Amino acid sequence: MFVALFANALPARAATGVVLPMLIVGDLFAVAAYRQHLVWSHLWRLFPWTVAGVVCGWYALARLDDAWAGRLIGTIVVTMLLVHFWRSRQPSEAPAPAAFPILAAGTGVLAGFCTLVANAAGPVMNIYLLAMRLPKLEFMGTGAVFFLLLNWFKVPFMVNLGLITPASLLLNLWLAPAVILGALAGRRLLGRINQRGFERLTLVLTAAAALKLLVA
Repeated sequence: MFVALFANALPARAATGVVLPMLIVGDLFAVAAYRQHLVWSHLWRLFPWTVAGVVCGWYALARLDDAWAGRLIGTIVVTMLLVHFWRSRQPSEAPAPAAFPILAAGTGVLAGFCTLVANAAGPVMNIYLLAMRLPKLEFMGTGAVFFLLLNWFKVPFMVNLGLITPASLLLNLWLAPAVILGALAGRRLLGRINQRGFERLTLVLTAAAALKLLVA
C-alpha cells in the first residue's frame, strides 16, 4: 500500500528511489525480530531467479512506461491471487507447490523484476509464501531475510539509474523515525492476529495493492 502512496506523492521513478532505503530500514527491524523463524530452503530456491529478475528490471526500467509497468505487475499479482484461491480449495493432501520448480523460478524472476521496476515484489512474495502454507512467524522470518538481501542487492542498480541521490537520502533521514515506529508497532500487532486472520489481512492488502497498480 505504501508503494502506491509514494507513487502518488512523488513522480513514479523518484518514488522508487526514495522508498528503497526506507524498506531497508524496515527490513533490519524485521530480520532482528523474526530471523529465528527463517526457512532457508525457500531462500535457496528463490534467490538465484530473483537476481535474474532484478537484472531484467534494471534493463527495462529505463525503457518501460511507468503506467504500463504498473499495469503489467498488477495483472501478474491478480493472476497469482486467483491461483492462490484455486489452490486453497484443493484437498489438503494435494502436493505442495514447492514440488514444481517452475513455480519458484517464475516467482523469483517476477519478484526481482517487480521490485526493481516498482518496489512491488511484496504482493508476489506474499502469494508464494502463502501457497507454501507457512505459519505466520515462518512467513515473516523468511520474507524478512529475503527482502533484506534483495533490497541491498538492488542499491547499486538504483544508484546507476540515478534514483538514489543525496537529496533522496536526506528525505529518508526525515522519514526514518516513522519507519522505525511502524516496524515496532507491527511487531506488537502480529502477536494479536491468529493465523487465519493473518492470511486474510495479507490477501486483502495484496489485492488492494494490485488493483491500485492496475488503475494507476
